[in-house]
Amino acid sequence: MALYLTAQVPAETTLIVPFFKGVAWSMGWLFVPFTYFVIVGTSNAVNLTDGLDGLAIMPTVLVAAGLGVFAYVGGHAQFAPYLGIPHVPGAGEMLIFCAAIGGAGLAFLWFNTYPAMVFMGDVGALALGAALGTVAVVVRQEIVLGIMGAVFVMETVSVMLQVASFKLTGRRIFRMAPIHHHFELMGWPEPRVIVRFWIITVILVLIGLSSLKLR
Repeated sequence: MALYLTAQVPAETTLIVPFFKGVAWSMGWLFVPFTYFVIVGTSNAVNLTDGLDGLAIMPTVLVAAGLGVFAYVGGHAQFAPYLGIPHVPGAGEMLIFCAAIGGAGLAFLWFNTYPAMVFMGDVGALALGAALGTVAVVVRQEIVLGIMGAVFVMETVSVMLQVASFKLTGRRIFRMAPIHHHFELMGWPEPRVIVRFWIITVILVLIGLSSLKLR
């Protein structure tokens, strides 16, 4: 609500569609429930992903780094028009916040990598997810967040499908949800699941960043 009431330019309440030049939707008051959905959804998605050592924090660091790039160029008066993304005054300051998430996340990963000595817990996972969602809303890149954070989306959708299938048919789609436990029960060692999810996130972040130029 605060972001909606303090918006200075139309771009701050406009949904930007990546990879398509000039495709955008001025949401008006729908910006408020949409923002709520993005922030709460991302918060819970990161929390669901935090089930193996280091599985949640590394994608969080990578996505934060990607959003930091969008924050910088989106807040730059020359770069934003050149790249065809919305110019949001002051958004460049979010780069500092994203860098803090990345730096703190890497420091945490030193102790959280398999086998973990320190665990994030719900407080850390929910807070980091909400932070990513908030940054995406501020820099107007919610769809890009969904692309770069597709591992989080996949984890959440796997739980939703599992619950829906069990309630409706009495059968489970996956051996266990979230989906990282499904791969564990298939015989994958925990480190293999973690590193492969990291690799997928690296690829997805690069795809998200490519939207800066591919329009």
